[in-house]
Amino acid sequence: MKLFVGLGNPGAKYARNRHNIGFMALDEIASDHGFSPWKSKFQGQICEGTLGGIKVLLLKPQTFMNLSGQSVGEVMRFYKLTSADVTVLHDELDLAPGKCRVKQGGGHAGHNGLRSLHSHIGADYARVRLGVGHPGHKDAVAGYVLRDFPKADEAWLDDLLRGISDGAAALAAGDGGKFMNAVSLRVAPPRSSGGSKPPAGKKPAPQQDAQKPESQHASEPAARPAPPKAPAEPDDRSALEKLVDKFK
Repeated sequence: MKLFVGLGNPGAKYARNRHNIGFMALDEIASDHGFSPWKSKFQGQICEGTLGGIKVLLLKPQTFMNLSGQSVGEVMRFYKLTSADVTVLHDELDLAPGKCRVKQGGGHAGHNGLRSLHSHIGADYARVRLGVGHPGHKDAVAGYVLRDFPKADEAWLDDLLRGISDGAAALAAGDGGKFMNAVSLRVAPPRSSGGSKPPAGKKPAPQQDAQKPESQHASEPAARPAPPKAPAEPDDRSALEKLVDKFK
């Protein structure tokens, strides 16, 4: 069993905040993969389902960000999970908006949610760092993360959340590379070119036979080549005889 934890703050007031991108990611996964309804338990909202045959719990702590570790610790003790079973999805100031990185273990870098997790379950859990950008000055950070995403960010935010959902099974299996590839295909899909493959399920049209004109039908017989002309007989007349023939 795996536990995916999204970090954020409870209540409609914070629902679209940058700080709540972890909650948003779990909502997308739950919706796309047919998870059970959310239930209030373990000081959080929790639901369960399967991803690639692996049972997965989704948890949104309702303790507010700086006490997130309390809720996570309760779930882990109840289900007898270790930090190796936990993946935390959270906002990341040090990544550009729309960027995503997977990391195993490490410090909390001043993030209050991660700081709380460290104190309750240690540091050896996996993280999915979701870039929201930086306001430019540390004094502006609190106000920045507690503001809603602007409308200009909706396109990349939707692509990022869908990509996370696309790669959720790989994330549950511990395949970070495959997960990142799924995100990349949503956020930065490859550009099409003249030599691109046809859409799935469609075969390329057969090329015309180079020996037949395009208008020729298969039922028509091919034109027969004209017979070669007989070579002209040599002219043995003298020049005077040829000149006389011209005036006849």
